[in-house]
Amino acid sequence: MPDVTATAVPIPTPTNCTPSPDIRQFPIAPWPNTDFCHHSLPYETFRYGGVGKDRIAAIDSPAIETIAEADSWLTPQEPVLVLQLDGIARAYPLSILLWHEIVNDELNGRSVVVTYCPLCNSGLAFERRVDGQTLDFGTTGILHNANLVMYDRQTESWWQQLTGTAVVGELTGTQLPLLPTRLVSWQTFKNEFPQGEVLSIFTGFDRRYSENPYINYDSLVSRGTKFYDGVLDERLHPKMRVMGLQLGSETIAYPFSALEANRVLNDTFAGQPLVVLWQPGTQSPLYAEFISASKEVGSAAVFSREVAGHLLTFEAQADGFLDMETGSEWTFWGTAISGPLLGTQLEQLPGHELFWFAWAAQHPHTAVYQLAD
Repeated sequence: MPDVTATAVPIPTPTNCTPSPDIRQFPIAPWPNTDFCHHSLPYETFRYGGVGKDRIAAIDSPAIETIAEADSWLTPQEPVLVLQLDGIARAYPLSILLWHEIVNDELNGRSVVVTYCPLCNSGLAFERRVDGQTLDFGTTGILHNANLVMYDRQTESWWQQLTGTAVVGELTGTQLPLLPTRLVSWQTFKNEFPQGEVLSIFTGFDRRYSENPYINYDSLVSRGTKFYDGVLDERLHPKMRVMGLQLGSETIAYPFSALEANRVLNDTFAGQPLVVLWQPGTQSPLYAEFISASKEVGSAAVFSREVAGHLLTFEAQADGFLDMETGSEWTFWGTAISGPLLGTQLEQLPGHELFWFAWAAQHPHTAVYQLAD
């Protein structure tokens, strides 16, 4: 399948343009080519993160390893962000993404950008072509609601990582197509994709990839959220992990506390019957000094539960999941491995894991799933 190309949004030039915004919390000198006349967010809401443009270096020419090669340095419970396109699955270890945040990659002939914001614990991937042109992304060193702000090197427009939307510059309003990803343990990836590919540790940079530069950031004892100045939504702890889901204009957060307690949440949201699955075995990249010694937080995934004319209801089993209507067994990847629906694949919905404060800041009117009393 060829690249999906986004279409730039035409925007008129304001009559009273301020090409160098006065009310701001970020340096202007590194951005001589950015069109500051166009922006969708107030400049006073951006914050300088303390490191300059490209000081957190994106990976532009990623080397790829086999599972056997990556097994020499990845431990079973370490987290990896998985992108699966056109039958090829590639894992991007968070031990690398922590230090680079952006990978400009090609997967099966498609131009993609794989991103991770440690402050929000948000990993997302997008197509990176706009009007037929392939964009290359780097880090601005600037944040919005503690979220990574990227820039493309072709126009020096700024893009918010959580939405894949240009928020400053000539491409303001343009949306990169979101790609489905999954944040799982290295062991889970290996089990599902024994012929899978892996972002190589040989990046061309000298970084301490086994170590976490954000020690104790992922702590429910501390409410600290670096570089977030907004009002916290007190419905959940700021750094509670949630599975955030947007369907149309409606959004909902499924707390990991509810997921861990039940392993399966059958729900209907925005008219969509869905199931959120949780499994143990994935470590946090943002807690201990060494990721391999970090606390376990698990992994989650969200699927439609409408399959082949059936509306399914799922329950957890010792080694997987079972639907109560047909008795078919299902994996965490939403694949039926036995029963009448053998070989059926559930439709993955566009949910992703992140910290509650970041989801609530981006979606202030979000619903929050609550267990029935």
